[in-house]
Amino acid sequence: MLLLGIDLGTSFIKVSVLDAQTGKRIVSAQYPETESEIISQQKGWAEQDPDLWWQNTKKAILKANASGQYDPKDIAAIGIAYQMHGLVVVDKEQNVLRNSIIWCDSRAVEIGNEAFQSLEPQGFLKSHLNSPGNFTASKLSWVKNNEPALYEKVHKFMLPGDFLCMCLTKQINSNPSSISEGILWDFEKDALSDTLLDYYGIDQALVPDVQPIFSNYGSIDKGVAAELGLSEKAIVSYKAGDQPNNALSLGVIDAGEVAATAGTSGVIYAVADHLIFDKQSRVNSFAHVNHSKDQSNIGVLLCINGTGIQNSWIKKLTAQGLDYDQINQKAADIAIGSEGIVVLPFGNGAERMLNNKTVNGHIENLDFVRHDAAHIWRAVQEGIAHSFRYGLDIIKENEIHPTVIKAGYANMFLSPVFQQSFAGVTNVPVELYENDGSVGAALGAGIGAQVYKDKKEAFSGLKKIKTIEPQDKETYNELYANWKESLLQKL
Repeated sequence: MLLLGIDLGTSFIKVSVLDAQTGKRIVSAQYPETESEIISQQKGWAEQDPDLWWQNTKKAILKANASGQYDPKDIAAIGIAYQMHGLVVVDKEQNVLRNSIIWCDSRAVEIGNEAFQSLEPQGFLKSHLNSPGNFTASKLSWVKNNEPALYEKVHKFMLPGDFLCMCLTKQINSNPSSISEGILWDFEKDALSDTLLDYYGIDQALVPDVQPIFSNYGSIDKGVAAELGLSEKAIVSYKAGDQPNNALSLGVIDAGEVAATAGTSGVIYAVADHLIFDKQSRVNSFAHVNHSKDQSNIGVLLCINGTGIQNSWIKKLTAQGLDYDQINQKAADIAIGSEGIVVLPFGNGAERMLNNKTVNGHIENLDFVRHDAAHIWRAVQEGIAHSFRYGLDIIKENEIHPTVIKAGYANMFLSPVFQQSFAGVTNVPVELYENDGSVGAALGAGIGAQVYKDKKEAFSGLKKIKTIEPQDKETYNELYANWKESLLQKL
């Protein structure tokens, strides 16, 4: 028996095929090879074409099939991880009506703020664990207000992972974890929220059917199975946002455990075993993948929009012809502190942890005589690490104090400069694991299909690569104090 995991990222689609019995990866493939475009027709907008996601998913699966290392018809279960908080709307024929408004789009900030001011006196934060913010429900309200003719055609709205599931199965459904991303789950009632739907005037009929997180979301459509060489008996049995899925794939399941990622965006994700919320709503609490009626398991998510995208942006501008390894090596030759350069990596829209303010990106204290590109490269990585420290301090305000942070050995955590800066400025050891979102999604599919008796068994083969202990703590604390002062001047 084989398991297929699909990771719908902002930059590309990645798929992995696993042997269910051993948990070993047989093959992985991604499409496209270069980063997918983010469409920005106005300042603060960010969209992608869902139909392109589906085309790229099919191409990635066919690319994996072409390896010849397995029989696609042996795939029994499929799991989907996806970029969180996006909005996809379809008509009755399941045709996409507009581009997806994705996670880093900030057009609905004020809509969410106004909703929160009206609803919080009724205890909205206590019941929903978040303000409506710039999340999926608020994005749908923006469509309703600004594109009324299109809105009248909407049959269902979905998260990105629900959309891919629809493409595979022709079924439209979701789960409490995904619905809670849209701030449409009432945790006190443990049910779909009618409070926010009523406030926005959104018909509950537009919401996908809600199923348990690990469940049968549908068998593969006959035509899709024929096109991709899959069995019609294969089922989609798991779907989750990329950050809950990343935490699961790192074995972050129980209360007090913490994961971090530093891809296009940066995330600290902690698990609590009780309903928890930040009074300023700077961090977001969602249903974790093992949340149930019997046991509240809440994922507390701190997101920084401008991490890997800041690193990618500076590379495009200043490091043509170099790869990331070469950049990291040159940055490592620069002393800690980058000789005074300060980088604020907030040039990717409104930042939730900064109370939804748009600070923009800044590079400060440049000296044209002393500084060269390598100084800037190091300063960028240090600035991103400092933004994680700022977010971790907010997490700690909410009574979560990690003794270790787990991360996948990928993206910015491949850089020794970033590893050392992150551990040094947060003063928390970092454990790096062989980790992959598509592999995590495949193992999640195995849990959903009851291949494994429990989640710990599914991830028993998790391989730790190394641990980075905090060093130069006094130096990093001083640098962080200077960085924070610069940030506070902008707020």
